[in-house]
Amino acid sequence: MPTVERVALLFAIAGNLYPAGQTYELRGRLAPESPAAVSLFGATTPFHAETPADEQGRFRFRALAPGEYIVAVFIPGKGEVRQTIEIGPGTADDKGRIELTIPIADASAEALPDRAKVSSRELSIPDSARREYAAAQEKLSKRDVADAVAHLQRAVAIAPQFTSAWNNLGTIAYQARQYARADECFRKALEQNPSAYEPLVNLGGVLLNEGKPDEALPYNRFAVLSRPHDALANSQLGMNYFMLRNLESSQEYLEVAKRIDPAHFSYPQLTLARIHLLRKERTLAAQELRDFLHRHPDAPESTHVRQQLAEIEQEIGGPSVTSR
Repeated sequence: MPTVERVALLFAIAGNLYPAGQTYELRGRLAPESPAAVSLFGATTPFHAETPADEQGRFRFRALAPGEYIVAVFIPGKGEVRQTIEIGPGTADDKGRIELTIPIADASAEALPDRAKVSSRELSIPDSARREYAAAQEKLSKRDVADAVAHLQRAVAIAPQFTSAWNNLGTIAYQARQYARADECFRKALEQNPSAYEPLVNLGGVLLNEGKPDEALPYNRFAVLSRPHDALANSQLGMNYFMLRNLESSQEYLEVAKRIDPAHFSYPQLTLARIHLLRKERTLAAQELRDFLHRHPDAPESTHVRQQLAEIEQEIGGPSVTSR
């Protein structure tokens, strides 16, 4: 069973371990039907694409490499819904298509940007810097990471106050396991806009990967206070408490993360399983491992998890009646 440090590292490296080759198509539908702006982000590797959902709430993304992605649906005037989806042979049909239905009744206004908190320095960003940022997003849609980084670096050279560009640079470094650089970029972003949420929660994750749970704790606590319905914030706080050996609080926040986004790329089931194993609750641990395999059949950890599950099932006398 992986330690929490290994689990936390999955934020940054899981997508690099998927087999290359076939590409896939994601076909999505919003329920209830609604037009919306849909973004797709690489959860563990640099990628960004956008498309509108039509009047029937339908959208699609083509030619996707295998890996884990975050689908972000923005409904004007209501808020944003995010959901993790694994793209790969285990979730696709025989034509390489993945069908996804996203319930948008729970769109959260807390995810809407607070324009009143945007600093005057942020508003002063010149068009030339914004064009560099837009060019970087275009490069990321083509997985041209080197050129995307070059555009982002030019953006912050033109406008050092460009919080979003610093955060984007930090995310790319984070996904490349360049934690010192990611730490630097996220702190730069927060210097320019201390109320910015994304670099706050991202810095909390970097500090966990750097093995600094005490320093990470206030960032991860504040992230949950700022956005209690964010799966990433809750999962990171749960992992943070696990690293500090506060199992009760760890389980509480990991369970919240799992309820918000059961397939979240931080794999809350794995840390929950470890908590149950530490408590000698093998049946509950097995249920978490089965849930993980159901949602992440192609994940890099799946082979090890299957072996671990087989060992536990042998100990407890076979699958429990509540398993999938």
